[in-house]
Parts: sequence; C-alpha cells; structure tokens
Amino acid sequence: MLISSQSPPGPGEAAPPRILQKFAYLLSARWVREALQTVFLIYLARVSSTTYGEFMLALGLGSILLLVAEFGLNLPLVSLLAQKDGDQDAALTQVSLLKGGLLVLTLLGVLGFMEWQDYSLSLKRVMFMLSAGAGLEALSNSFFVALQVRGRQDLQGKIKVLAAGLGFGYGLIALALGASPLAVAAFKLIESLVNLGGSFILVRSRGRFRFKWPSLGRLGSTLQLGLVFALIEVSAIIYNKANLFFLQKYAGAHGVAQYSVTWQTVDGISALVSNVLLQSILFPIFVKLWEVDRAKVSQLAQNTARWLLAAALAVMFLLFIESDRIITLIYGPNYPEAIWLQKLLVVTVVFAFMHNLAAFLMISMGLQRMLLIFYLGGLAFNLVWCTLVIPRAPLMGAALAMVLTKSGVALLTVSYCQRRLGLMRRRPLLQLGLTVLLGALLYLMGHGRLPREATEALALAPTLLLAVRWWLRRGEPPRE
Repeated sequence: MLISSQSPPGPGEAAPPRILQKFAYLLSARWVREALQTVFLIYLARVSSTTYGEFMLALGLGSILLLVAEFGLNLPLVSLLAQKDGDQDAALTQVSLLKGGLLVLTLLGVLGFMEWQDYSLSLKRVMFMLSAGAGLEALSNSFFVALQVRGRQDLQGKIKVLAAGLGFGYGLIALALGASPLAVAAFKLIESLVNLGGSFILVRSRGRFRFKWPSLGRLGSTLQLGLVFALIEVSAIIYNKANLFFLQKYAGAHGVAQYSVTWQTVDGISALVSNVLLQSILFPIFVKLWEVDRAKVSQLAQNTARWLLAAALAVMFLLFIESDRIITLIYGPNYPEAIWLQKLLVVTVVFAFMHNLAAFLMISMGLQRMLLIFYLGGLAFNLVWCTLVIPRAPLMGAALAMVLTKSGVALLTVSYCQRRLGLMRRRPLLQLGLTVLLGALLYLMGHGRLPREATEALALAPTLLLAVRWWLRRGEPPRE
C-alpha cells in the first residue's frame, strides 16, 4: 500500500497524477525485480532440479522468517512517522530495534529447525544463507516506509531496482560459471544488503535521521500495535509454505522442485492481483469509504468480485489446458509431475482472488481479529493434513493441502462478506455459470476437430463477450 503524508496539493498541482506517479515508481521496480527473479529461477531449474528444490525450500523458510521479524510493525510505523508532533527518529529507531531483535531470535529458530529436521550440512548452509538474506529485508523495509511517508517512492524504486540488478545479476553469473549452491545463494544477501544500505543512507541524508534509544515501555506498546496483523501474516505464510518442509522430508529436493515450478506460476498470479490491485489500489479506497459511505463500499466490492471471478475462471482454464506446454517450455523436460500438479492447483486461483478481496474488506471494516481466527483455523487444518497425508502421498498430499486450506479459508471470509455486503449478486453468478457451460460445450465440440489454439479461443469467447458487456455497462451497479 502506498502511503504519503505530504500536505495537500497547492495551486497548479494535481493530486491524482502524483499518486499515480508514485505508484508507477514502485510498480516498475516490482516488475523489474520479478522479471529478474523469474529469469534466475528458470535458469536455476534448468541447471539442476535438486538445487532448485533446495533453493525453493530455503526461500520458503526465509519468507516465514521475514514476516516473523517484521511482526506487522510497518503499519504502526506509518502512523508514528506521520504524527506532526511525534519524534520520528525515536519511532524509526524503536521499530528497527524490535525487528533486529526478532530477526536474531528467528535466525536462532532456523538453526534449531534445521537440526530438528536433520538436514545435510550443505543444505543447512544454503538455507541459512538465503534465510538471513530474506530476513534482512525486515530492516530495510523500515527505512522504505520512512521514504514512503516522505513521499519519496522514486528513491525507493531506484534502490530496489539497483539491489535486484546486483543481486540477481550476481546469481546468474555465478550459475553460468558453475559456482557451488552456497556461492549462488549469496545473491539474496547481496540484494538485501544493497536495499538496507541504500535506504538507510537516503533516510539519514535526506531527513538527518539519528538513532535514539527508546524506553522498554515504548518498545512494548509498539510491539503490541502490530500483534494482530503479525499473527495474520505469519499464519498465512506458514500454511502456504508448511507443505514444502513435509515434502522435503518425504520426497526430497526432487519432490519440492516438482511442486515449486508449478506453484511459482499459480501463486505468482494470485500474489500479483493481491499485492498490486487489491492491496495498493482498492484497499485504501475501502478504508476511506467505509467511514463515510458504506453503500459505495458494497457496490465497489460487488463490481470487483464479479470481475475477479471472471478473470480467475479464464486464468484457471488457460493454466489447466496449457499446463504441459507451460511447464515444458519454461522449465524443460525434467518436471513431468509438475504438469498434473498444475492441473490440480489451478483451482486455488479463484479461491485466492476472492479470499484476498474479502480479507481486505474485513480489515477495512475493523474485523482483523475475526480474520485472524479464520487464518488460525486454516493453519491448524493445514498442519494436521500435512502430518497425516503427505507421508503417504507426498506430491498429491502437498497439492491437496493447498487446495483444501485455501478453499476453507476463502469459504469463511467470502461467506462473511456475502452476508455483510452482498459480495456476489445472483445475476452475475448466473451469467458466469452460463458462459462457463457454453465455453465447455464449445471446447468439447472443437476438441480433435480444430487446432488446439482455436479450440481454446472458442472456449474462452463466451466469458470474454460477457466481460465486454460488463465493460459497456460499467456505470451500472450489479443487479440481482
């Protein structure tokens, strides 16, 4: 979410273009980083499926470590830095100290976890290197928040592009030279150190930042502010990554690699919609409107829900029907199990789209505690499922863990928003259902008689025509 505490625009200034400009800086930086990461991971997967599996396991652990170290503190930090009469230096110092302490504790926890799982020494080194690199992002994110509050998203975007270029550039060169997995894994540490050093230098030089030691009381109150959001984020990341650790134990790095190549694609699409569309654009609107015009929130949510559902169905169809060509073209011929895994995992796209919309709506309504209960329920189910099923059927169990967990959590959040806001109207649902049935019929009629691409285009045509119709009538609220 982009946040700015700048004063209102004066004469001659246009606020919306400035907001869009700041958004463009961060979106561009994100796209550059995602593109470099995609190239790096595809190259790694083609070089060695075993090393790729180990890296994905390590990055999964690193993402958990990052969220634990951040502990939801970025949101209260924004409020502290935006206070005109507040001590910004003290606020930034206390949040940085809290994150640093949590990072050290979580790194110790990583060491204990790896010992408990009895990983090989080489895998332990790779995992610790990547986990430490991911965890350092918690510290750099504090200084990035300070830049955002000062309206300097342009500087943040430049630092992130530089860090991604140096980090992934090093990783690609190391892979090309045949370096050891541990040497290649240093790419994450390089990226994080550049982000941390660059953001700290800019915050210090532009705002004359100085460390100020806060009291223990202030540290405790700040930690409490982020508790609920931290538990939500940590619960979500654990149930998204837990199956990787069970897979490593019962199917090895090969199993993790087979699962990860398809999950990177499926989850990447869901994350893009959640982070860019829902969190950065719609969530701030939901928060502002909920206090002044709840009817508009309901109307906006209904319009968003039908578009997300239509997009999810189209994406699911393409990922399902093209799974063989997508996996083979991108990752090569060494991932046969990933093809059927993708056919199973595509259903999580619709669950993720709708759940993320409902989750942001619940936070906008101040219902984060109820949302936490839903997440904890999903986490408990996921861990029980992984414990009981993955040892007997590793790949199938890991895939079903995600399908069932995401569907269950989505059912809870979407059902609540449906009762509260009427999230999905009957008419759009009926229209979508009919277009899906018509598309399926056209696909069956063309299958084996027309070229593959033509058959797929026919199947998607009814949904695309419905989307055009909705676009032409976009000024009208959804009808029953």
